[in-house]
Amino acid sequence: MTAPHPRLRLYDANCMIGPTPWGLPGDLDADALERRMDRFGIERSLVCHTAAWRHDPATGNALVVSALAGRPRLRPCWVGVPSTCAEMPPAKEFAEQALRAGVGAIRVFPGDHGFALDGPDFAPQADALAEAGLPLLVDIDSTSWAAVDRLLFAHPDLVVVVCATGYRAMRPAAGLLDRHVNARLDLSDLSTHEGFEWVCATFGAHRVVFGTGAPLRDPAEAVTRLLWSDLDDEAIAQVAAGNLDALLPEEPR
Repeated sequence: MTAPHPRLRLYDANCMIGPTPWGLPGDLDADALERRMDRFGIERSLVCHTAAWRHDPATGNALVVSALAGRPRLRPCWVGVPSTCAEMPPAKEFAEQALRAGVGAIRVFPGDHGFALDGPDFAPQADALAEAGLPLLVDIDSTSWAAVDRLLFAHPDLVVVVCATGYRAMRPAAGLLDRHVNARLDLSDLSTHEGFEWVCATFGAHRVVFGTGAPLRDPAEAVTRLLWSDLDDEAIAQVAAGNLDALLPEEPR
């Protein structure tokens, strides 16, 4: 695939490094990620580690910070869970640690990690992330639209980016966007026919962030969805990088 125009910045909100249980071919480390970014013209990426998802969040979060050290194009994304089992520090301390480590956002996998996104165990984390200005990313197949809805009603200052929405999700996605100004969608699987354009026309281009879902998804999908859309150049640039830039906390100097 030909890389996008060199003046278009792409900032990937949704990618990972690390091994997977599905035996994906090739290296899945930071070097491989940067080579893939070069291939698709992606300037920066927000990156979490598969070990934080498939093994242990604390271990995976430490691994991603170590792996991305000295790589200014790559910003860590940590995985969060409730602190009820003491595997994570209390919510406010966790958020403060994330900011000190230069983390840009927190990702959660409620279905895999055995907690309710909208339940009382995660509520302190939601409050702490909102206060710290850390967006929350969640794949919709790891929770439910109703749970995201309840989470946002309970924590209206929290920005939630729903990832991997799929093909037949426009009705619940539209309802969520209509009710909550801090709800966002990522582009990795926003695959309803002309749904991306419809969301931008109805709710504004600021409600979508560029994300590839790599390496589980081919980045060409999101890049093509963006560049072949009917959006004007200003809106394309906004989705490509501007929206994510606006959501992330400042990086420590």
